[in-house]
Amino acid sequence: MIGFKVDKIKGMFFDRPKIKSAIDKATKNVLSKFGAFVRTTAKQSIRTRKKISAPGQPPSSHTGLLKRFIFFGFDPVSRSVVIGPSKLNQKNTDAPEKLEYGGIVKGKKKRVKMAPRPFMTPAFEKELPKVPDM
Repeated sequence: MIGFKVDKIKGMFFDRPKIKSAIDKATKNVLSKFGAFVRTTAKQSIRTRKKISAPGQPPSSHTGLLKRFIFFGFDPVSRSVVIGPSKLNQKNTDAPEKLEYGGIVKGKKKRVKMAPRPFMTPAFEKELPKVPDM
């Protein structure tokens, strides 16, 4: 879901009439529960603190925006749930992607190579074994 704007995500929420009519009730329940579990796990892994997280560990949230803007919704094209942080109307909107996968981050004065600090992939992998029980 990295890269979607908040307005687009709102149309993908499971309580929208368009989404309700696109999938059957059992599929909706499973995908909705799975999306909620992964989102909750990802949000809980992100610590609010001033200290920078170690490479390979979930990122620290200095402002709280990363935690607040993790959403999940139904993708009608792939008929699956999409989970992740949304883009904000700010500079450096690729920050969540750089945190998850690492890469070159453009600062005010120089470019810095950032090591990955995954938070969505570990949350997804932790919750995936629960899908058959749903």
